Amino acid sequence: MPDLSDATRGRILYGGDYNPEQWPESVWHDDIRLMRRAGVTTVTLGVFSWARLEPRPGARDFGWLDRVMDLLHDGGIEVCLATPTASPPPWMGSRHPETLPRDERGSVVWYGSRNQFCASSPVYRDYALRITEDLADRYGGHPALRLWHVGNEYGTHCWCDETARHFRRWLRARYGGLDTLNEAWGTAFWSQRYDSWEEIIPPRRAQYLINPGQGLDFRRFTSDALLECFTAERDALAARTPRIPVTTNFMPLFIGQDGWAWAAEEDVVAVDLYPDPKDPHAAAYGAMVQDLTRSQAGGPWVLMEQAAGPVNWRGVNHPKPDGLMRLWSLQAVARGADGICFFQWRQSRQGSEKFHSGMVPHAGEHGRTFARVCGLGAELRELAPVTGSDVPARAAILHDWHSWWATVQDGRPSSQVPYEGLLRAWHRALWERNLTTDFAHPHADLTDYALVAVPQLYLLTDEALDNLAAYVRGGGTLVCGFFTGVADEDDRVRPGGVDRRLRELLGIRTVHEWWPLDEGETLDAEGAWLGPFHGTGWSEDLEPSTAEPVARVKGGELDGRPAVTRHAYGAGTAWYVSTLPEPAALRALLARAAEEAGLAPVLPGLPEGVEAVERGRYLFLLNHGRTPAVVPLPSPRTDLLTGRAHHTGVRLDRFAVMVLAPPESPRPTPHPKGQAPCDEPPERSS
Repeated sequence: MPDLSDATRGRILYGGDYNPEQWPESVWHDDIRLMRRAGVTTVTLGVFSWARLEPRPGARDFGWLDRVMDLLHDGGIEVCLATPTASPPPWMGSRHPETLPRDERGSVVWYGSRNQFCASSPVYRDYALRITEDLADRYGGHPALRLWHVGNEYGTHCWCDETARHFRRWLRARYGGLDTLNEAWGTAFWSQRYDSWEEIIPPRRAQYLINPGQGLDFRRFTSDALLECFTAERDALAARTPRIPVTTNFMPLFIGQDGWAWAAEEDVVAVDLYPDPKDPHAAAYGAMVQDLTRSQAGGPWVLMEQAAGPVNWRGVNHPKPDGLMRLWSLQAVARGADGICFFQWRQSRQGSEKFHSGMVPHAGEHGRTFARVCGLGAELRELAPVTGSDVPARAAILHDWHSWWATVQDGRPSSQVPYEGLLRAWHRALWERNLTTDFAHPHADLTDYALVAVPQLYLLTDEALDNLAAYVRGGGTLVCGFFTGVADEDDRVRPGGVDRRLRELLGIRTVHEWWPLDEGETLDAEGAWLGPFHGTGWSEDLEPSTAEPVARVKGGELDGRPAVTRHAYGAGTAWYVSTLPEPAALRALLARAAEEAGLAPVLPGLPEGVEAVERGRYLFLLNHGRTPAVVPLPSPRTDLLTGRAHHTGVRLDRFAVMVLAPPESPRPTPHPKGQAPCDEPPERSS
């Protein structure tokens, strides 16, 4: 089975989406010249070219793509060739309106943008498979081909009649019989019992709240339906090019796909990442997405899209200050990326994304952005020794899309504590302590982790609950957030409101009431070593059994009730946090739990804003602050980018990055500052 190493071959891939069909052929030769100058190794080609490749049903226009592929190969640039199936041509929607998706109200989602397809449509699937097969037949043996890219940012939903038929087939396979489905969905409530499969429809707009079991299963089904589209194209490519790896690009922490299930079907895991340069927590957000993607991949991964400058879809689109694009790119490398790519190569002059930045911006090759692109390309070439290496982590955050889906439905105690916000808060607390963190599925083997954090998993299967109990019993440290273990996989509330196994593990007798807080409302709490702190979002009328209260609520209706507990269970320890502590308190709490579990930061005592990550033999130091910082070193190191030896410490300017290796580590001869690696012709692919 091919993997990312078959594409990288000991280098970090560098490039971006290339859309030559938007430009006259006279520009293409200039593109190759500039790619060589920038150190580009690989471009993603043809993502949105379906209308050009198939101008009318069954027609094929491959001549222009032949010329582009040959030009790229002659220039030493390799290709990640895309199937163009994310954006069907207008003729498909016009001639086959049944391929167009419908929304919850039954209204058609028309063509004129992108992603206008129903994943359940046999007509769409047939056309998509045919263009995929023809691309593989034509270019499978081309020497420039190194990677396949299927579709783009899968995420469409549809509620049409074809989807309804597909949904019923999916439900039959899941439940077998209607009695089992009715039990799982709790259809005795509101007289919703189904007597025939034909009565079942997608959860379209209804008079009031839809059935939660139906809504949860429709999210599961939609993820699976889109995955069927991906795997059909992947299988067609793999049958023709078995040694070429296949990928698609995730959106960051996107709710629409079960990322664990999707990653298992990919040769290469890739993500698109666009933090806001004005977000003070953008670096923490980037680290979270990178950690999740690395965990899905089980190793190296690809940053498929990022922006060289501003994007075009925020209310105000901020450019990146000097050094920030480099900093965030090298942060991705530090956290396991073996590919750093952009959307897109050349900034478009027309279309909806003409103000989304490119590696070659409107300012052209003499603009500052392109100079930065060239500088990054030179440095990535020097970082080749890093490729393929691991990012060790002994802390993990448990995350499950099914639980997330269940929490976003209506009729819950509160909508003020979004699941994604909890993940961000807990990961950020660990990141700010420089504790490198994986993400893991609740069923995963947790034995290698000293600390496991569960910000919130409302829905937990029996297997997951038994897994957590075995982990702590075996000596692990668990820190569990509120409203966890409440429901089973059918969104059925567990007896007692929280599963008995979890209550026993946490040393809790009863959660008498969930006591959610209003937006802006805070809870006062205090602990012996935590001191006074504020909680937000949530609180609980909690009665412990054998757990030790670590912090208690001060004042209000819950005065004296535990806010944080600690419980010895077997050979391990389980903490419970019944509110969302303010950032400093959450950071202190997780740091204390980590210390007791034997975990230490990568480097202790780092200045605020400085991130330290170990990848293989290399220590990455990244200054996300806007002022210089001095970092002491416990042992001598040599900067892989400059060859300079550092014995006791380093000084990091604003947005600076150092990649430090033990002094004996070999390194390539550095290029002079500002000189791109492609000033020397790259080796031609064979």
